[in-house]
Amino acid sequence: MSAPKALVAAGHTRPVTHLSFSPIQDDGTFLLVSSCKDGNPMLREWTGDWIGTFLGHKGAVWSTKLSPDATRAASGSADFTAKIWDAYAGNPLHSFPHNHIVRSVALSPSSSHLLTGGQEKKVRIFDLGRPDAEPDFLVAEPGGTLSHDGMVKSVVWVGEHTGVTAGEDGFIKWWDLRTRKLTTSLNFPTAITSMELSPQTKRLVVTSGKTVAFIPVLPNGTGTHSLTLPYTPSSASIHPLLQDRFVTGNTGDEWVRVHGMDGEEREVLKGHHGPVHCVEFSPDGEMFASGSEDGTIRLWQTTPGKSYGLWEGTG
Repeated sequence: MSAPKALVAAGHTRPVTHLSFSPIQDDGTFLLVSSCKDGNPMLREWTGDWIGTFLGHKGAVWSTKLSPDATRAASGSADFTAKIWDAYAGNPLHSFPHNHIVRSVALSPSSSHLLTGGQEKKVRIFDLGRPDAEPDFLVAEPGGTLSHDGMVKSVVWVGEHTGVTAGEDGFIKWWDLRTRKLTTSLNFPTAITSMELSPQTKRLVVTSGKTVAFIPVLPNGTGTHSLTLPYTPSSASIHPLLQDRFVTGNTGDEWVRVHGMDGEEREVLKGHHGPVHCVEFSPDGEMFASGSEDGTIRLWQTTPGKSYGLWEGTG
């Protein structure tokens, strides 16, 4: 008998809004952190086993990310705060007030700074060495106050000095974080619905309308690969090693799809009982995780039947 298609990671009580894996750690393992409208981000082992829950937010959590060494976590919430957490002990180290919902957070590689963006259309940069100091703002125009002309959907930190932000205004913007200045931008015809950093492929994976785009993290004018799908993806993730396929979720049905890089649909994976809001490949490429309106996270094997984690091989 073949192993079950998906491992189900339960525990959340509301829709799962975002998933993020850590890089592979020194011992060869990695972690998964999930964000949820229940306000309680959860940390899991690479097997899907629950480690702990970050308790302290008073509203939906839209984004949680781990530091590269997985010692810290950052989260952004509808309670108008972003928080930094000790990922070992699970306790909040600092809370950063905002004036509206925080939709996305990103830690610098050394965990020295935090980027945040959200409903205010402003991107802030906090110095975690001086957590009580006022943040700096990334502003699109001299004398202005806004970073985007719409809600900021995603912020990512690339290398030491680059921030990339994506907005409902359809713009992706690259910022030099040393000077806090806008360096370049890219415009989509419709709102950006998701933007995730694929560190191993050095690409940003972006969804906008029916488009999924794979964009070099540092824009040089070449190398962007865009596809139009027959549906509107909510999220997409590229295989980190093979780079020959990507997975998507969408809010129009309850299925996770696997596509070739030419857009051909390779697999339709059924199991969720609600729209799929987020998908993410693990850093070793052996599986991908999906998060749904149904409150569950499902882990899917890239190669079903292989012995890996809690899956027992069928060979």
